[in-house]
Amino acid sequence: MRGHLAAIVGLVTALGLTSPIRALDTASTGLPKAPVPYAKIRSGAATISPHVKRTLAPVHAPAAIAVSAPGLDPIRLEAFLDGWMADGMAREHVAGAAVAVVQNGQVILNKGYGYADVARRRPVDPDRTIFRLGSISKTFTWILLMRDVEAGRIRLERPINLYLPEKVRVKDEGFGRDILVANLMNHTAGFEDRALGQLFERDPDRIRPLDLYLRQERPRRVRAAGVVASYSNYGAALTGEAVAFVTGKTFERRVEDEIALPLGMTRTTFREPRPERRGLPAAMPLALRGDLARGYGWRNAGFAPNAYEYIGQIAPAGAASSTAADMSRYMRALLADGQGDGARLYGPATANAFRTPTLAAPKGVNGWAHGFITFDLPGGYAGYGHLGHTIAFKSNMTLVPVLGLGVFVVTNSETGDRLSDILPQVVMAKFYTRPEAPRAGSAELSRSGSAFEGNFLSTRRAFGGLEGFAGLTSGGVSATVTPDGRLLTDRGGESRAWVPEGPIGDGRFIAVEGHERMAFHMVDGRAVSFRPANNTETLERAGLLQRRDVLAGLAGLTVFAALATSAGVGLRNRREVRENQVQARAALIQNTQAGLWLAAIGLFAIWARHASDLEAIMYGWPGPLVITASTCALVASVLTLATIVSLPAVWRGGRRVDSWSGWRKSFFTLTLLIYSAFGLALALGGALEPWRH
Repeated sequence: MRGHLAAIVGLVTALGLTSPIRALDTASTGLPKAPVPYAKIRSGAATISPHVKRTLAPVHAPAAIAVSAPGLDPIRLEAFLDGWMADGMAREHVAGAAVAVVQNGQVILNKGYGYADVARRRPVDPDRTIFRLGSISKTFTWILLMRDVEAGRIRLERPINLYLPEKVRVKDEGFGRDILVANLMNHTAGFEDRALGQLFERDPDRIRPLDLYLRQERPRRVRAAGVVASYSNYGAALTGEAVAFVTGKTFERRVEDEIALPLGMTRTTFREPRPERRGLPAAMPLALRGDLARGYGWRNAGFAPNAYEYIGQIAPAGAASSTAADMSRYMRALLADGQGDGARLYGPATANAFRTPTLAAPKGVNGWAHGFITFDLPGGYAGYGHLGHTIAFKSNMTLVPVLGLGVFVVTNSETGDRLSDILPQVVMAKFYTRPEAPRAGSAELSRSGSAFEGNFLSTRRAFGGLEGFAGLTSGGVSATVTPDGRLLTDRGGESRAWVPEGPIGDGRFIAVEGHERMAFHMVDGRAVSFRPANNTETLERAGLLQRRDVLAGLAGLTVFAALATSAGVGLRNRREVRENQVQARAALIQNTQAGLWLAAIGLFAIWARHASDLEAIMYGWPGPLVITASTCALVASVLTLATIVSLPAVWRGGRRVDSWSGWRKSFFTLTLLIYSAFGLALALGGALEPWRH
């Protein structure tokens, strides 16, 4: 995650894909003793990948899948990835990584890169080093759910409340439409997305049972079910509670008994290295704890170790840990229609479901294949799988059925998503496509650019409260059109270039370089929203007071008015201070407001300067700075109401010698208007609710 508040967006996209506050991916303290010697990585020294395993144990190949292209050459693949990973890890400051590639029932690459523990110089071993998987964990949850569907215990078209304990059931909240089980699989339940201060924990004493977490951290429903796909960790956690409730087994036990152990995934677990505690699932076995990879951030030109990320309170959404070797077994089973090592996880109908989108979507936009993400890959190939982002661990599992191919990658560094998010596409582009020239701009787009330009706000965010305000300031995308007919989108300082794909009125765009697509929803020839390729959110046109540039402009005007008011107190000639009693009180209120606004904006600014520290944001939210800033802004806004009431009396004044001058009355009114507009914007954004985090 990069850049102050924008850092939150990439994570909380959390546990999931890139976002939240978008998500909100979804989404770092301490100092390292020494950085990893990447000069050795570049030279191919043993520190990069001392462990290479090629296990050629076959598994059952799905009869319905026909390979239409030659298999990868293991030697060429390894040579290419060694160079690509070395360059990428050095450039993006990634401490360690593991990669597994399977094809046609065989493991053709299983390799570790860099360090699992920088301080101890412990290299990544693909067979032993255990990484957090983030939202790849959800694929285990969906498999358990579909096993229950096959057994007749759960039906996808029925309300999820039928399969939940009474205290956990979802409230109606004024929506007449029930949330169906299928809505959780394609993320159309209609929940807002909250993550700060509760999605991750660094203190194991704060971990709660899943059912208690679901009751205490229940998000609001902000739209009807089945309408818009907006990624939800909470929805996946509800599913995990359901599969536990209908069988009477804990979620963790079901994963072990029905997936991990049958496939021989002995180093895969949803359990975490904490003390045993009554009321919680059993902790991670001691035998596994010594092989855990540490998470890292890059600060002060070195790797800084992160605290262990406890996710057990929402385990079905992201608590899995595994090795590259175990994920090879998992991918082979998925590609073999749920069969591996003599075990059968699910039948052909479910295997087909995991490759079949449940939502109608434009070409290149994910349609959610029963919980799995569908990918439009280079060369025109279709894939499915999932990405996973925690604070420090970034992972990607992509399966290409027509090639019998599976690619898994995981890193243990905050910036590792810059590698993991694209590695499967890089492999496909290298070995299954030919280089393409960048796409030219569109003259028609340059003429009609205003229809697409503007500020867009993610649906994957909190709607209200302080976290909602953070989402407004970090979860947006700006779109502009260049004179040569390219659409530029900017999110958190990262820009992408797009050109129309087909008639411009269809709203379909493709990247200038690469194959990624996005799709606008057009109304009367104007773009009102768009969906990115992963379809984890919809970006809707922001209202005037939701735009970051407007908020920043109002904040600047407020600072100017507050400073001018404060300066006037000291610079005004005492002989010119002519005022009646009402004006004197109004002046006192406005002077107080000036101090409160300066304090509020200053505290928000101090907090924003440190917002790139994801650990501090995720674990320490909201913190005293944000709460104090919100309280100051709230009091200043309430005082604005008093000045509004006094405005007529201020203008009436009294005898000329006992009243403000016309200039001062005008400045008082102007300041009142500025404070009112800023207070209204903050109120609509949730910034005036210090009690609601």
